Amino acid sequence: MSENSFNGTDRHSWRAPAGFSAVFRAVLGIFAFACGVILLYRLAVLPPPVWLLGATLPVLLWFFPIRQRLPKSFWFITIGFASGMAWAGFWAHERLDQKLPADLEGQNVQVSGYVCNLPVAGSFASIRFSFCVTRWYGNSLTSKADNTLPEKLRLAWYGQPEGDLPGHRLRLEVVLKRPHGTLNPEGFRYEDWLFRKGYRATGSVRSAIADTSVFCALACQYHRMHARLARWVDKQFAGARHHPLIASLLIGNRGHLSAEHWDVFKATGTIHLVAISGLHLGLVALGAGVIARRLLLAVSSYRMSERSVRLAVFLVVLLCCLLYALAAGFTVPTRRALIMVAVGSWFVLKAWQMPIWHSLAIALGLVLLLDPFAPLDQGFWLSFGAVSVLIFVFAGRLRGTGWLAGLVLAQGTVFAGLWPILELAGQGQPVAGLLANLFAIPWVSLVVMPALIVGGLLVALFPVLSVAIVPLLDAVLGCLWSFLVWVAEISWPGLDGNAAEIVGFAVLTLLIATVPIRTFRIAGVALVLVWAAAASFPGAAENPRTVQPEVRVWDVGQGLSVLLRAGKEVVLYDSGPEVKGVFSSAESVLLPNLRALGVKRIDTLVISHADSDHSGGIDLLLAEFDVGRIVTGEPAVIRARLAPGSQVNILGCAGDETLGGEVLLSYWKAAGDFEGNDASCVLTAWQEGSGVEWILPGDISTPIEARYLKHAGSRLPENKPRKRVIVAPHHGSKTSSSEAWVSGLSPDLVIYTAGYRHRYGHPHKDVTGRYQRAGAEARNTACSGALIMALTADALEIQEARDSAPFWINGPGLARDQCKIP
Repeated sequence: MSENSFNGTDRHSWRAPAGFSAVFRAVLGIFAFACGVILLYRLAVLPPPVWLLGATLPVLLWFFPIRQRLPKSFWFITIGFASGMAWAGFWAHERLDQKLPADLEGQNVQVSGYVCNLPVAGSFASIRFSFCVTRWYGNSLTSKADNTLPEKLRLAWYGQPEGDLPGHRLRLEVVLKRPHGTLNPEGFRYEDWLFRKGYRATGSVRSAIADTSVFCALACQYHRMHARLARWVDKQFAGARHHPLIASLLIGNRGHLSAEHWDVFKATGTIHLVAISGLHLGLVALGAGVIARRLLLAVSSYRMSERSVRLAVFLVVLLCCLLYALAAGFTVPTRRALIMVAVGSWFVLKAWQMPIWHSLAIALGLVLLLDPFAPLDQGFWLSFGAVSVLIFVFAGRLRGTGWLAGLVLAQGTVFAGLWPILELAGQGQPVAGLLANLFAIPWVSLVVMPALIVGGLLVALFPVLSVAIVPLLDAVLGCLWSFLVWVAEISWPGLDGNAAEIVGFAVLTLLIATVPIRTFRIAGVALVLVWAAAASFPGAAENPRTVQPEVRVWDVGQGLSVLLRAGKEVVLYDSGPEVKGVFSSAESVLLPNLRALGVKRIDTLVISHADSDHSGGIDLLLAEFDVGRIVTGEPAVIRARLAPGSQVNILGCAGDETLGGEVLLSYWKAAGDFEGNDASCVLTAWQEGSGVEWILPGDISTPIEARYLKHAGSRLPENKPRKRVIVAPHHGSKTSSSEAWVSGLSPDLVIYTAGYRHRYGHPHKDVTGRYQRAGAEARNTACSGALIMALTADALEIQEARDSAPFWINGPGLARDQCKIP
């Protein structure tokens, strides 16, 4: 058997060894196991434990004569799939069983435990960290024997500008709430992230003291040592100009990276460089393997057999990778990469003669066995997707490629192959990443990582050398950073395609790289270039046509944003909250959801008033979409907030128009010198055919409500809609929704746009009581998520995002299940 056949480079000369069919069936079962784990997270309802136990039935049937009637491959697939479902379901139940009692939400609670990640500086002079609880205080809690209280908390301690905790083992007074985040059809879901990381409650710290009585087991000791290592790195390399990059690449501490760093990484598609993953551990494995093998052959070649040398090299590689993974925080991507490196090294050690796809399937099964929550991590799909693309492109080549051609081929195919995955995740594929990674990956691989690892070890052994090593590290990282900044500043064309076009582009690119037919490759490259040119050419900003008018109330937390669509026209009422440098609902909610709907033009952007919970991220919307005009109750304030050079028309709130020729829009603002809430632009939308009316009043207070009622009554005294929908003024504040407003409008449906357990306490119980007495059906975005209201010939159909939410968001006993309108 040739070396090429072992490496999978000569598929024509490979022959199945004895027992291969058994190995193939085992690999098939492992792959089925992985499919079972993955499928569980596509379910809206988690099967009860008794059903999961029923998944063991195929295992039991294996011992009965019936197994002789079906092929062995069938049993491997069935047993593997059922085992995967049961395995993932068991761990999902175990995690969901940890619940914060409803009566503890918002209450002061004392807990003891240890800090189980590296604390990072947050907004509003806060420090954010993970806390592993070892003890809950209080008679009702300490008496619990079922261990259903959360074991891991995500906490923020405000008023700590220095970012220091009083110790590693702590006793805290905290105020907690159940995991909760905004829920929309697309975009980042905080609740997904919390469930994936194992946080079963979030909250803020009121006080903290050191608690040496906490028993520090192995996990606690590891986190303490990692924190000490992070402090050592900060101390030794504090004077480095690129200290944030050193800390991130050396030990996985990304807490020092600034917003500028993240902007450059996102613009150039190089975030993977600062996430310790397969690239970094692969480099450590390669370097350790080469050095160990050369040393062993040089020193002990006459004493050790080739098998012993290979075994020693494998152990050295595994030990070095494990030490680096531990130093990097032993995060989820690091553990996943460690498993993949271990599997690959084991196959090299054993020189197993089997297709490389089998080793990938085994690595996939091991990753999901040790981490059954991995499918919820985007990095899981990207890492296995990238490896699959590289195997597909390079494993079957009959002849090698030069290093430069190989680098270009790898970067191009990975760029194309991962694009559909990124599109499904609601992210784009920056064209800048093609050039950025072409230089950054080899530079990090061949220069930066060796310099960091060797430099870090030398500084640890000989601290006096830091004077020489720090400038060297700054030099190599400076080259990388300067290049990335230069690439990010280039005006790159954007590739805009639908799902079918993106998948077609990916498939065609992979075929061009693997099909050795010159004519096909030339035609394929020409087709790819023509499509890329057409996709990057800025065509007419035209929206897809909607069959029926619809209104979408986005879930943006404590804020407001509503989308109105009819025909090809779009009106966006308010853009939700924003905290500069911290959070923007325009970026996290509006952009991914509008892109998913195919929206390219916002005909009218209505900003009711200038408060930050209604006007966040306007510049981002103007940069992303063709905006026809802005209508607002505070034109001067909004104009002053826009970026210099903005050419969009800003108009005052007045007048009538039609949306898509189907919906009548009326803009109204109280006459007088009002500012803030009472300057809100009230938008009324009326669809005559269905008799449905929507009223979007912004944050007007009781006196302005009276003026609006007088205005509405004088304009349309005889038009009583068959169904009236109101977004409650000021999120249901007690300063709005007066008795006269509620009784005068007599709404059929009222929608509260409030944050879950927000400190303002919206909606107020007096307000909800008024609407309830008026017979109005109520919805709250904090409970329902985004609301989609579509007009049909006969009725108004309402869909809630929670109806299609996964089981870890919408299951019994969770935040949304307990969410009630007071």
